[in-house]
Amino acid sequence: MRTKGADFGSGALTLMSVVIVDYGVGNLLSAKRAFAHCGAEVVLSGDPDKISRAERLVLPGVGAFAHCMRQLQFSGLVEPLRQFISTGRPLLGICVGMQILFEGSNEFGQHLGLGLIPGVIERIPETDTSGAIHKVPHVGWNALRNPPEANDDRWSGSILKGFPSGGEVYFVHSFTAWPRDVRDRLADAAYGGRRISAVVQRENIYGTQFHPEKSGPLGLGIIESFLVL
Repeated sequence: MRTKGADFGSGALTLMSVVIVDYGVGNLLSAKRAFAHCGAEVVLSGDPDKISRAERLVLPGVGAFAHCMRQLQFSGLVEPLRQFISTGRPLLGICVGMQILFEGSNEFGQHLGLGLIPGVIERIPETDTSGAIHKVPHVGWNALRNPPEANDDRWSGSILKGFPSGGEVYFVHSFTAWPRDVRDRLADAAYGGRRISAVVQRENIYGTQFHPEKSGPLGLGIIESFLVL
């Protein structure tokens, strides 16, 4: 399968290499299948050396914030992740893998994250803006929107380049990210009359609260965009 990064002129297929961090957490196989479907050469690894030297890195995550952080620390992968980030190469955090990029979370107490993006993770309120009780977790398809503080061309040069506002992706989460710098909000979604962080970006660090591997053609398109950054 050819990707956007393929060298069509020479007739040779250029495979984009990506390492998916294996630290005992996350939908590793579904993520691997999605990235391979998009033309990537995919390696699942918990090896610190492979992670720090990867061409591109994907940090998955499901479950509780504190558990994911403990697993990263237990696996000895916190410092290799920091080393990777310092190179300027692209990293994509998915779901809780996105959340642990932040400074901390109040899920089941106060817990420190990796601190790569200034901001915190907080629970989605149990009521909507009218005061009516609504369902938490937020589960299902929801549209990506340009944050109100952002310029219209905010998505250009990012993993959302070329995608129209309003495309739907699949969410499953009870907590949402609040970046300290509004410029780190790349896309939002609306839930209960409030906005929630859907995509974040700080320099070479990206995060999606939704699961791109479960989000149909739009999700696969976002994966392809990440592969050709």
